[in-house]
Amino acid sequence: MKSPLSPALLTWLALPCAAFAAAPAMDKATPKLAITAANPLTFSRASQTIELSAKDLAPLGEKDLAKVHILDATGREVLAQAVDLDFDSLHLPDLVIFQADFAAGETKRFTATVGAKQTYLKEQFKAFGRFVRERFDDFVWENDRIAHRMYGKALETWEGEPLTSSTIDIWSKRTPRMVVNDWYLADDYHVDHGEGADFYSAGRSRGNGGSGLWAADKLWVSNNFVASRVLANGPVRVLFELDYDAFDVNGVKVTETKRISLDAGSNLDHYQSTYRPAAPGALTVGVGLKKVAGAEKSLNAARGVLTLWEKVEKNQGMQGIALVVDPKTFDKAAEDSLNNLLLVKASPANTVSYWAGFFWDKSGQFPSLQAFQAYVDQFAQGLQAPVSVKVTAE
Repeated sequence: MKSPLSPALLTWLALPCAAFAAAPAMDKATPKLAITAANPLTFSRASQTIELSAKDLAPLGEKDLAKVHILDATGREVLAQAVDLDFDSLHLPDLVIFQADFAAGETKRFTATVGAKQTYLKEQFKAFGRFVRERFDDFVWENDRIAHRMYGKALETWEGEPLTSSTIDIWSKRTPRMVVNDWYLADDYHVDHGEGADFYSAGRSRGNGGSGLWAADKLWVSNNFVASRVLANGPVRVLFELDYDAFDVNGVKVTETKRISLDAGSNLDHYQSTYRPAAPGALTVGVGLKKVAGAEKSLNAARGVLTLWEKVEKNQGMQGIALVVDPKTFDKAAEDSLNNLLLVKASPANTVSYWAGFFWDKSGQFPSLQAFQAYVDQFAQGLQAPVSVKVTAE
């Protein structure tokens, strides 16, 4: 008898069983920890990433965090990922992360336990990134909402279309599935075949959140990255680092390492830059969004938020672009010929942390600019009031 359900729905219904076939048996002998997570804010928050450190999980007695499993209050397994934060020689994970949705003021409870080493199905991946040597050293990354790329050393000398730029490019996608490998494979990603395309020309601007150092009323920027390393690669978070050779900042040579992460369900990437100047001194960082003619600009200094509403190239609709910085480090807004900038003070260790991202109106992710701005505003509030997490023995 033919099933009344569609093949796609049957596949979806089968996923939980297949995905979590290695879920641990919950008996009295299995070590367990109770996790309580609470949303302190008065609005709902989707796709919140909960982080459990190796210290939090130590009572489980398992050194390999890839064997840690998370169950919700009903006993159903939650997609979890072990993450390496320090790229040590053994690439041992330092965190376990998972996600949950919260209503306003809601508290949720989970259980951490130990089982077989985590393995994942392709369909479970909601974040992914890689170095693309075959495309002149691109680094590309995505989640289920957005995609980006940055440019490596080989592009500087490519005879076809050389580009020297540490910009952040946008790939507009309108599907939750991972697409960047397929787009490179087909090599026709400037045309929308139903899933989106590369419609953004970042050039030598800062694009969607590129940065530089501000000195003598000018933005000083690095060239293309020279090395990359992936610390975590889905299914919940992609995390990687890019190294930049020394560049001139008003007569001082400075090198940079940029750490970039993107979690499932988020329209904003997290960027953390560490600068190493050849001479001591306080640093001011300029974080930028490319200038586009006719863009509608909105700055909320109290939140540390800058948004733009602009036309997508090739008459491909509109896009909302956003920057979020820590208002405690925010100095002022500025501009140069290519960019709208937020100037922020680096820490005494010469580091800076900020968030940037976008949405394309053809993706259907937000019904309007106002809805996107509300999302970014609530995201900024959430950074100041994260979901609280408590881990106790069961």
